[in-house]
Parts: sequence; structure tokens; C-alpha cells
Amino acid sequence: MDMVIKFLVAAVLAGTPLLFGTVGEIISEKAGHLNLGVEGIMSIGACAGFMAGYFTNNFYIAITFAFLAGAFAALIYAVLTITFMANQNVTGLTLTIFGIGISNFIGVYMLENSETGTLKLPETITAQMRSIHISGFSDIPVIGELFFSYNPFVYIGIFLALLMGFYLNRTKTGLHVKAIGENPAAADAAGIKVTKLKYLNVLLGGGICGIGGAYAVMIINGGVWISDSVGGLGWIAVALVIFASWNPVNAIWGSFIFGALRILKFYIPKSVFPFPNAFYDMLPFLITALVLIMSSIRKSKSNSIPESLGINYFREER
Repeated sequence: MDMVIKFLVAAVLAGTPLLFGTVGEIISEKAGHLNLGVEGIMSIGACAGFMAGYFTNNFYIAITFAFLAGAFAALIYAVLTITFMANQNVTGLTLTIFGIGISNFIGVYMLENSETGTLKLPETITAQMRSIHISGFSDIPVIGELFFSYNPFVYIGIFLALLMGFYLNRTKTGLHVKAIGENPAAADAAGIKVTKLKYLNVLLGGGICGIGGAYAVMIINGGVWISDSVGGLGWIAVALVIFASWNPVNAIWGSFIFGALRILKFYIPKSVFPFPNAFYDMLPFLITALVLIMSSIRKSKSNSIPESLGINYFREER
């Protein structure tokens, strides 16, 4: 039983960066923009968050910078695809290359100019990232460890997923965003400010993705700077959007399932399943491919892909 609890806790921790990336991409796609630059945005967020934490020793300043850096990266994508009508797929892929490249460049530059040859977050900020133990709750057997013993990122991620779910489904602005994603011409004719809402939501989604990047370098990598720290999580997040049926609330359990796949190799008895570690490393990406295949043959009108996703809106053609 103790091993099962530890596995579930580890699954939540491993799935949290996917949660940020998935929720951020859902917000962008609901506005009609397929942003394949999630990996690059998360990389830029990782670099900005780490460097801010490294110089300020403050966890909350670090995640704020990660959010702002992610939003700035998304702004580049937004200007190209909304204002200049660039191809969304190509722009997103280019943003991924740019984001990984610029974050690695800054990291290498900082490493070469550091006295120790390594970059590690100070103990003061590391202490702020440690698990939160809520008095009276975290001590409850099983329940306490499963629900009240995580680092701040986990609670922020779940809160944002719930908040974005409420935003899209229960607010007037969110419903306008969904209308834009389905038919921007009709939304424009109804008086909805299409361009403004597209910009705001693409930037909001990028900012949330940026926090996921900060999680990767500050938690998964133990607060030590490593090049390519995101390590493909952004690509899994893009597929998880489909798995979650474009619903931020569904992204919570979806990301934790994929988090479980990522750490499965540490908990499966080798005597029972004698597969090499490479098989388990491949498993999340294999499941991602299967999700994409299943979604392509599934015909469901509810929680389906936004009709205008990936299609630029030319107002003059209305």
C-alpha cells in the first residue's frame, strides 16, 4: 500500500509540468490558434524562471518571470499569425526551435561565466519550493500524503486548471472565446472583438506554459540548470489537449495519467516485466501517438476540436 501511495504522489509530481502546458495550449486552441511552439515557450519560461530565481532568491518572482517570458514568446507567435497571417504550424515549429536555442544559449553563457562551472538555485529559494505541509491535514494517513504534501507548483497548476475551466465555460468572455474558435466571422458579426480576444488568450496560454517550463528546471532537475530541460514535455502537452477534449478540468487527471507513465519504470518490478528502461521512456510518446490516432477516427460533436483551429481569420473575407 505504501508503494502505491508513493507511486500516485510521484505521478502527480511528474504530471504537473504537463498540466501547465496542456491548460495553456487549450486556452490558445479555444481561440482558434494551434500553437505547436509549446516546447519552445516552456523552454523560454524555464530559462526566465530559473534565472529570476537564481538572482532574486524568490520563488514567486521566479514563476512570475516564467509567466511573463512565456507570454512574450506567445506574443511573437500571436503577432505573426494574427496580424501578419503567417502559417500557424510553421510559426509554432519555428518558435520551438527558437525557444530551445535561446534558452540553451543563455544557459551556456551563464555557465561559462560562473565561478563553479554549474548553476544551482540558492538554498533560500529551494526551501520555498519544498512540499507544503498543511497542519492538521498533511498528517492524516493516506489522505494527507495524497492531497496535502506537494510543492506550490502542484496547487497552482490545479487552481489554474479549475480557474480556466470556469473562465471558458461560465464567463461571458470565455464563451466569446469559444465562439471565436468555432466561427470567428460569425463572432465578429455579433460584435465580439475577435483580434483582441485572440491576442489576450494566446498570451495567457503562453504564460501558463511558461510556468510549466519553470517547473521542469526548478523541480524535475532539482534546481540545477541543464540544457534542454523541458525534454519533450511540450510535445506531450499538445497531444494531451486532445486527450482532455479541450477541457482544462480534464487536463488535471489526463496530465497525472501521463505523469504516471513517465515514472512507471521506477515502480514496475523487473522480475515481472523485464523490459528495458528505454521501453518505459518511450511509453508516454507511444501513448501520445495512439491518442492522436484515436482522436482522428473519433466522431464526437461534444468537446470536439474547434472548427476554426489552425485557420487564420481574414476579416475582409467575412
